[in-house]
Amino acid sequence: MYRLYKFIFPEVHASLAGWRTLARAIPDKELRTQALASLKAKQFHCEGGAVYAAARLDMKHVLIPLIVSLQTISDYLDNLCDRSTSMDAADFRLLHRSMLDAVNPKAELTDYYAYRREREDGGYLHALVRTCQECVSRLPSYRVVQPYVTELVGLYGDLQVYKHIRKEERLPSLSAWWQVHSPRHPHLRWNEFAAATGSTLGMFMLFLDACRPGMKEQDAERTRDAYFPHVCGLHILLDYLIDQEEDRLGGDLNFCNYYGDRKEMLERFNMVVNRAREDIRCLPASGFHRMIIEGLLALYLSDPKARAQPDVREATRALMKRSPVTRIFFWMNSVWIRYRQRLVPAVDE
Repeated sequence: MYRLYKFIFPEVHASLAGWRTLARAIPDKELRTQALASLKAKQFHCEGGAVYAAARLDMKHVLIPLIVSLQTISDYLDNLCDRSTSMDAADFRLLHRSMLDAVNPKAELTDYYAYRREREDGGYLHALVRTCQECVSRLPSYRVVQPYVTELVGLYGDLQVYKHIRKEERLPSLSAWWQVHSPRHPHLRWNEFAAATGSTLGMFMLFLDACRPGMKEQDAERTRDAYFPHVCGLHILLDYLIDQEEDRLGGDLNFCNYYGDRKEMLERFNMVVNRAREDIRCLPASGFHRMIIEGLLALYLSDPKARAQPDVREATRALMKRSPVTRIFFWMNSVWIRYRQRLVPAVDE
């Protein structure tokens, strides 16, 4: 925690400030609005992802810009798809090709806006992609982890396509997609698998692994299996938990709505939490990864959106039960949220 507040968060904020300056210069009003909105409202995604840089302070100059730029692409594209002027699967697929190119240092950049009306971003998305490419090329063992990173990024892109297309097509597409992957994860439900594919944490952990020279392929596979699907699933299920009211008002798909009732939802959440805690025990420095899990619970459950929803407050009490570490992180993050709110500038008009 000392490393985070002393060394990591200040550099995350400096990196975000640079992207905010570039976003303000985007010529197209709609793209500019969504870029700035994502940087403001989703800053905590970058703060949370940068936790992995705290494990290797000697590599933070690579990990922080890499994590911030990839997460910023993710958040920006999520805004473009969520509040889109398009519901075209080809548009969403091409937008998310930028993430696949970002984790492939040899990929050629293309016009990721080719299927949409708004196209003039002043080089913003290309700059984010190039930053990622430059950073991954500086990771000593990136060649070893790249196939697993690409797999997770590909699943992420699939999810973003299927969950944002026309409403009548979403559930059939998600269901057909789940049928392809269900044999590997028979204990999960379709919404839990889909949630797991929406997380960037597995990617970030593989970036951290790639800092270590001489890494073996079995190490990368072990990390992928330790994080996907349960740690990743917990991450995004918590995100959906606190966004229920927001998604209801916006008419957006929310995976928490596909449980029979609140009791069933909490039972499934507890299953995912317990499996996540068990999975990370196989990793070196498993205490660090246990901190990630407890920190996720605290980060999301202390969010102001959670406190504003009675059902979520009840879930918060249940999920923090018997976890003193989570309660400590919950208190610390509540203090940090109040401090952070005074730091983040208003979104530019």
